[in-house]
Amino acid sequence: MSILLAADFDAVEWAAWLPALQAALPGETLTLAVDRRDDIDIAIVANPPAGSLQGLPHLKLVQSLWAGVDRLLRDPTLPAGVPLARMVDPAMNAAMAETALWAALALQRGFFGYAAQQRAGVWRQHGQRRADETRVAVLGLGQMGQAAAARLAQQGFAVSGWSTRHGAIDGVLGDADIVISLLPLTPATTGFFDRARFAQMRRGASFVNLARGAQVVEADLLAVLDNGQLSHAVLDVFATEPLPAEHPFWRHPLVTVLPHVAAQTDPRSAAQVVAASIRALRAGQPLQHLVDRQRGY
Repeated sequence: MSILLAADFDAVEWAAWLPALQAALPGETLTLAVDRRDDIDIAIVANPPAGSLQGLPHLKLVQSLWAGVDRLLRDPTLPAGVPLARMVDPAMNAAMAETALWAALALQRGFFGYAAQQRAGVWRQHGQRRADETRVAVLGLGQMGQAAAARLAQQGFAVSGWSTRHGAIDGVLGDADIVISLLPLTPATTGFFDRARFAQMRRGASFVNLARGAQVVEADLLAVLDNGQLSHAVLDVFATEPLPAEHPFWRHPLVTVLPHVAAQTDPRSAAQVVAASIRALRAGQPLQHLVDRQRGY
C-alpha cells in the first residue's frame, strides 16, 4: 500500500516537506500521483484541491498537515467514513503561545503606541501597567488555546478562558482588557466578532485574532476602532489572504497586521506527528486528534 501526498504546495514548500516526510516514514511508499488508486490507503493532505480524495476505495486515514481543517471539511467529496486527523504539533502550540504572549505584552506595555510615536518623532512616556493588572481572555481552549493561556499565566497575566461549550460569553468579554481569539472556524463562529460582540467588550480593550479571518466582520471591527470602543487590533488572519493591497487594515493606525505567521507548521516536527499517527494505524492502535465532523474540529 502507498501514501498519497495531496497539497496546494509550490515547489519550494515541497522541497521542505518531502525530505522531512521521507525521513520520518522509512519503508513507506509516498506518491504525488493517484494513478494506482487501489494502492492508496492513507492520504497526507494540506488544503488539497477539491476531489483529490475521491475514488480511493482502500483509504483508511486522512492526516492533515494543518491544524485547521475547515477548508477540507467544505469539500463535499471528502470521503465520509474515513477518519480525519488534524495536526496537533507541540512545536506549533509553543509558537502560537509565543505570539499570544508577544501581542499581550505589546498591548499591556503600550509598545504599539510607542512605535507610532517613533514614526512621528515624538518622545513621550506613559504609565506602565503591570501584567497582573491586565486581564486577558483566551477564546478557544483547544491545544493552542490551552498553551497560550498557560504561557500568559506564567508571565503573570490574569487569564480567563472560554470555549463554545461554555455558554454565555458576555461576562468574559466585558471583564477583559485583551481578547485573544483561538476559536476554530465553524458555522457557529463564522462572523462571530461583529459590532454587537465588540460592544460586549470593555471600552478601550484590545482584540487579537490568531484564529481565522472569517470569524471577524471586518467593517464592524474598523467601525469600533474608529469610535474608540476598541483601542487596538492585532490580526494574523483575514477574510481574504493575502490581504489585498487596498485594504484599510494596512494603513489603519490602530491595526497591526501579520501575514498569517502566528504559528507556522514546521515540517521537521510535523512529520514526526504524521509518522506517529501512521504507525498507530498500522499497528491497529487508537488514532489521536481525530476531527469531529459535526463540530468542525
